[in-house]
Amino acid sequence: MSAHYDVIIIGAGAAGMMCAGVAGQRGKRVLLIDHYHKLGEKIRISGGGRCNFTNLHTKPENFLSQNPHFCRSALARYSPQDFIKLVEQHGIQFHEKTLGQLFCDNSATEIIQMLKIECDRGHVEWKMPCGVTGITREGENYCIHSEQGVVSSASLVIATGGLTVPKIGATAFGYKVAEQFGLKIVPPRPALVPLSFDPETLARYGDLSGISLDAEVTCHGGRFREAVLLTHRGISGPAILQISSYWQDGLAQHPIHINLLPNPQQAHWLREQRHAKAQFNNVLAEIFPKRLAQQWSEANQLIKVNNQFTDKAYEAAIGALESWSVKPSGTLGYNKAEVTLGGVDTRKLSSKTMEAATVKGLYFIGEVVDVTGHLGGFNFQWAWASGVAAGSAAG
Repeated sequence: MSAHYDVIIIGAGAAGMMCAGVAGQRGKRVLLIDHYHKLGEKIRISGGGRCNFTNLHTKPENFLSQNPHFCRSALARYSPQDFIKLVEQHGIQFHEKTLGQLFCDNSATEIIQMLKIECDRGHVEWKMPCGVTGITREGENYCIHSEQGVVSSASLVIATGGLTVPKIGATAFGYKVAEQFGLKIVPPRPALVPLSFDPETLARYGDLSGISLDAEVTCHGGRFREAVLLTHRGISGPAILQISSYWQDGLAQHPIHINLLPNPQQAHWLREQRHAKAQFNNVLAEIFPKRLAQQWSEANQLIKVNNQFTDKAYEAAIGALESWSVKPSGTLGYNKAEVTLGGVDTRKLSSKTMEAATVKGLYFIGEVVDVTGHLGGFNFQWAWASGVAAGSAAG
């Protein structure tokens, strides 16, 4: 006879463990299943090993979804301050970096251990590593067929994440479960991911790998001012990771525009050099790395003494710096992406509980759903908030 639980959660990542701890501490009998052999591996490698676990400035506008208001309820009911309180209760030291990002002082493993302790307090049971081979429904219950036998529950929570970093266990399992029970999937794609250049652009700028610049990047409604990093394959850095969520592979009508002069004083200074007796690339080298100044000038045919430029041509050169139009050839894929954009369509989920509207007792939380945060701790905050929402309702 199979063991029966109030709640079974598949996926022991950030959202899954959060959900399990909350449900267990409500007195529910909870089982957490994960096919991977390491607990919370995506947490461990996040934030350079220190886990950017939330962002002080979290608001619904920091998230992308085809159902943009869906995230409001969960985020309002479990805020960054709520998670910070939990972190402090466990004695974890942390600090704020730029733009409201909070990191552990020591190690991301402290967050994993905290979540494990919360699960232990709720007497959560574990099957790990344990692959799930099938899910069936018998009356009001879900039967989970696994490598360690069959278990059943009244509530089933899918917290299996998206497709990012397949080498640590990411799969399309959650999407397949959603489709099995009649829910739609917003087509997934890599997000918060470096972008690649086409061969021509790469030949021009590829040897500038390692150069980082403060820039403002825009595309298809997104606008971010942070660092842009040139790489041996294309462009990366925080601003590019952010804008990658807005850029869609193959949409040439939506190129990325990079303002290399985000500080108005830089453009003003360049205009003051209009009649300087120096080559344009040498003028640029006063504000950019010399290699970039040289190659940018060559690429745009600007190797001239400044007084050889007409006023119109000089102004056009500055304009080109303020709106460098880049058409990436693609992304570097799920292995280099921070998160997956798209997922289970939230229009058929309850925004308060994460339960499927048409399938009683079935819940989806975390990255598996079509809610994707900006870079900087927002996706973890969604994991905590959606996990609490389901953990407070399931069973």
